[in-house]
Amino acid sequence: MAEKKQREELLQRAMRACSEREYCISDISALLDRWGADSKEMHERVIERLVKEKFVDEHRYSRAFVLDHFRHSQWGRVKITMALKQKKVDPEAIASGMEAIGEEEYLELLQKILVDQRRKIKAKNRLDLKGKLLRHALGKGFESHLVYDAINSLLTD
Repeated sequence: MAEKKQREELLQRAMRACSEREYCISDISALLDRWGADSKEMHERVIERLVKEKFVDEHRYSRAFVLDHFRHSQWGRVKITMALKQKKVDPEAIASGMEAIGEEEYLELLQKILVDQRRKIKAKNRLDLKGKLLRHALGKGFESHLVYDAINSLLTD
C-alpha cells in the first residue's frame, strides 16, 4: 500500500510540473529519480500514465524545444537535433518538431547571424574572415553547405 501511495504522490507532483512547462520522458524520469522513485516499475507506471493523459507528449515537447532554441538561442538544425537526441527523444518526434522551422525563416536567421558576427570580428584578410564566420555558424549548428553558400553571398555583395 505504501508503494501505491508513493506512486500517486509522484504522479501528482509530475502532473503539476508538466502543467507548468513541457517535459520529455527522459526529463520526467530524471525528476522521478530526484524525487526518490525507488523502482523501474514505478517510473514506467508514472510515465505511462502521464503519456496516456497527455501531460507528456514527445511530439509537442520536440516542437516547443525546436522553436525555443531556434528563435531564442539561434541554434541551427544540427545542434537542435543533437540536443534532442541527447534527451532520448524519439526520432519521429524530432523530425516532426523540426518541421516547425520554415526554410525561409531558417535561411534569414543564418544570414542575420553571419552579418552580426561580421561586424564584431577583426580579420587579417578575406580567408581569415571566412574561417571565423564559418566556425561561428557551424558552432551554432547550421549545416555546412548552407553556411558556405550564405558566406559566399555575403562576401560578394
